[in-house]
Amino acid sequence: MSEAAASGGSHTNGRRAARRLAIQALYQWDLTADNVGDIVTQCIEREPGRMEVDFDFFEQTVRGVAGAVTSLDAQYEKCLDRPVDQLDPIERAVLRTGTWEFINRLDVPYRVVINESVELAKMFGAEEGHKYINGVLDKLAKHLRAAETRKGRT
Repeated sequence: MSEAAASGGSHTNGRRAARRLAIQALYQWDLTADNVGDIVTQCIEREPGRMEVDFDFFEQTVRGVAGAVTSLDAQYEKCLDRPVDQLDPIERAVLRTGTWEFINRLDVPYRVVINESVELAKMFGAEEGHKYINGVLDKLAKHLRAAETRKGRT
């Protein structure tokens, strides 16, 4: 099932834009430790394509990730080949967001979470970072979305 089908079709582009903005906000939050509410407000005020962004999805994602960062890091850390603090900040933001969606956005199919995360890593991350993100989230999906990943393989 596509994200469009899962979300009623009208939110696909808005969610994609929201994820892009969320990665930028979480990257800023990770590097500056500024108040997450202030960062959310700044991002909303300066976003040039305002109408395209699903701001509810954006804000839920950023606040959700920031509020659960320790538990999110613990979830995906078991799939890493290095400590979380040695990840590139963009990779960390993408993995945190993908993990949060796996846990909290069951309306979004796991394949959509992985695909969107890979695209964000291509857009913002290091040259081969998207391959790393894909591998980590694929392993994590088998744990956090076990029933769904099994169903997807039949």
